[in-house]
Amino acid sequence: MRFIIDVLLTGLAIFLAALVLPASAVSVAGFGWAIVAGLIIAFVNATLGTVLRIFTFPLNFLTLGLISFIISVLMVQLTSYFMGSKFEVANFWWAAVFAIIVALIQMVLNGIFGSRKND
Repeated sequence: MRFIIDVLLTGLAIFLAALVLPASAVSVAGFGWAIVAGLIIAFVNATLGTVLRIFTFPLNFLTLGLISFIISVLMVQLTSYFMGSKFEVANFWWAAVFAIIVALIQMVLNGIFGSRKND
């Protein structure tokens, strides 16, 4: 049950972030496609992103996590490439702004709907 709630909250965060940013920067075809984009971002981050983070660990350590953020932005761009016109991000900088806004919205949503210690 928790997984389904997390997927829906991630989809909502992606959908809201796409609404906040200009349509020329980030566009999502709808809430359902935002959920699919969230699943693909999570899958790509869990597979390819993990491998990249392992190989770039020394550099990531030296830059205090900046490389990890850049890898996350690249995973957003890769998802945009996979999904075509259903989820589009204009360029690297808009993907970075999008990633920051999604993280902030997810933080707020997890504060409201997040799991309790008893769950």
